[in-house]
Amino acid sequence: MNAFKSKTEFAQTSVFKLPHSFLNFDNFVSVMTRAHLDRAYWNTLLIIVAAVIGNVALGTMVAYVLGRFEFRLKKLIMGTYIALSFVPMITTQVATFTVVKNLHLYNTLWAAIVLNLGTSVLQLFIYLQFLRNIPRELDEAAMMEGASLFRIYRTIIFPLLTPATATIIIIKTINIYNDMFTPYLYMPAQKLTVVSTSLMNFSSERSTEWEMMSAAILMIMVPIIVLYLFFQKYVFAGIVNGAVK
Repeated sequence: MNAFKSKTEFAQTSVFKLPHSFLNFDNFVSVMTRAHLDRAYWNTLLIIVAAVIGNVALGTMVAYVLGRFEFRLKKLIMGTYIALSFVPMITTQVATFTVVKNLHLYNTLWAAIVLNLGTSVLQLFIYLQFLRNIPRELDEAAMMEGASLFRIYRTIIFPLLTPATATIIIIKTINIYNDMFTPYLYMPAQKLTVVSTSLMNFSSERSTEWEMMSAAILMIMVPIIVLYLFFQKYVFAGIVNGAVK
């Protein structure tokens, strides 16, 4: 409701009161120009595509190794994933910032991409649960035909993990889309703004343009809500299957 109100109307009426007209799109036009929302959408899309592709590739490979092979450090690696999930991200930011700076990734899109490549424990458990439902006989038959381990992963394991991959893609996309901390800390340049940090154009230390903020939030919410509504069945299916562990 507030996204369609003028500055004067917002100041003089209750926030729960309907606007004079739902055809007032001035706020949305101003948001596109002042917040450079077109650039923010593009930067966000680049980060999501690059990070999700790398994340899925690494996640499926880690799950394949931990789910199909027995080796000495297997329990230690699994334990490390679980232990690190209890460490608050904020406590590691000094070390992370130093690494990003030394790799010359600061103030580039690569900072957000690289920081989102890692496999989380939730992602790992979802993949492992699906992997247990894939018969080992498929691997053995492929080996008898002379297929290498990587080819087995590429032609058998990865395609059969598609339902889990769809779940991971949606969860990861929403996480990156909503993340404000990483872009704000590692990509402060105006040209590297993303949808979350673009909201800062309408807020300062002394005041906030709430009618503009409302319009910006609405424009940012719509794409991810549409994505979720179309693919929510994959989210629930993947999480339920991965929750057994």
